[in-house]
Amino acid sequence: MHPRDQTIFALSSGRPPSAIAIVRVSGAEAGLVLARLAGGLPKPRLAHRVLLRDVAGQAIDDAVVLWFPGPASATGEDVAEFHVHGGRAVLSALFAAISAIQNLRAADPGEFTRRAFENGKLDLTAAEGLDDLIHADTDRQRRQALRQLQGLLGERARDWRERIIEASALIEAGIDFSDEGDVSAELLAPARAKIKALHDEIAKVLAAQGKAERLRDGLVVAIAGPPNVGKSTLINQLARREVAIVSPHAGTTRDVIEVQLDLDGYPVIVIDTAGIRETDDPVEQEGVRRARARAADADLVLWLADADRSEESRPAGTAPVWTVRNKVDLDEQALRSEANKVKGPDPRARMFAISARRGDGLPELIRALVEFAAEFFGTSEGALVTRARQRDLLSQAAGSLERSLALFGEGEEIAAEELRAAAYALGRLLGRVDVEDVLGAIFQKFCIGK
Repeated sequence: MHPRDQTIFALSSGRPPSAIAIVRVSGAEAGLVLARLAGGLPKPRLAHRVLLRDVAGQAIDDAVVLWFPGPASATGEDVAEFHVHGGRAVLSALFAAISAIQNLRAADPGEFTRRAFENGKLDLTAAEGLDDLIHADTDRQRRQALRQLQGLLGERARDWRERIIEASALIEAGIDFSDEGDVSAELLAPARAKIKALHDEIAKVLAAQGKAERLRDGLVVAIAGPPNVGKSTLINQLARREVAIVSPHAGTTRDVIEVQLDLDGYPVIVIDTAGIRETDDPVEQEGVRRARARAADADLVLWLADADRSEESRPAGTAPVWTVRNKVDLDEQALRSEANKVKGPDPRARMFAISARRGDGLPELIRALVEFAAEFFGTSEGALVTRARQRDLLSQAAGSLERSLALFGEGEEIAAEELRAAAYALGRLLGRVDVEDVLGAIFQKFCIGK
């Protein structure tokens, strides 16, 4: 039996032990599994409390079960759910009982969602939204992913594709009546208007995407500076836990340490790097090299310096660099006078005075980071396009529409071909044509049981 025809099962809730665990079964044998373990099929879509038993009649658990006959289910197939106590022994016994039934196997990562996609329960943009929702760390990421899961981009893409097909029909009819000038012109004029409106709509969506793709990954902030200026202390303060070793000895931090923060709903990745200095230690040299590389790739650099105002070895790159004078508690008057100054022509090149040890000045620094994140992500929260794949395919569709417009009056046959290319790109966006090469890359990132 082909793997896609087999019935699959998996734990669809968090890792055990837990109060309740959900085990999901999808496929042709889902009803048989439920009947054997629960003693019969319950009414569809109603929760039933039963005593689960294995094939030998041994009790497994006092559980709640649900039955979703296909196609009215999440995957479009017959689906059974077992809500059991979340102990490892309970799950082990339940999995053993399910595995004892023929034509069942453990699900691969993302296989439930892939079957839902293949059975027309959701398009590829919604599947990508579900993946983003599962991995959302902040409220803004959650809201963006939920819009994708609700199919906002998919609905627009389906509407665009239908309108392209309508315009193509008009052009084809105009070509058929090309020897009748009045009829041909009456057909081609509305076709051109439709294509122009479509091109403008797609171009507007692409222009408004802002940093939506980056909202999925987060704003990267690198803490850099000479050794022993308090970089690790600062990242511990921002994370509100000890993620980096703090030591009075220079060169303690050798590798890059990353912490994910939620700043007012914005995802921010703060990086603690090795102290930048000249050294003969080969391990520390590698740490310095990595520190320079990560600072150069960051979206914002916090250059940490203490009372000696070390400016040497500041990182190169296009990212804004904020100077953060640490250890204000040691020279409070001198350093506070320079706090929050604008430095140079770029208003984002600010200066702060803090005490990473005591927490002085940190609220002001965090507030500035939130403001920077808001400016960085811009209007991304309302954008429809959240992935490079989506942007590339929409750009291809817009390019084909633009070329089609340019061909009116010169070659309607080629214009019609460009419209077919635009419709094909939107079909790939939805996952309805020739996307086998991207399905594995998308669904293998899902967790098992989803």
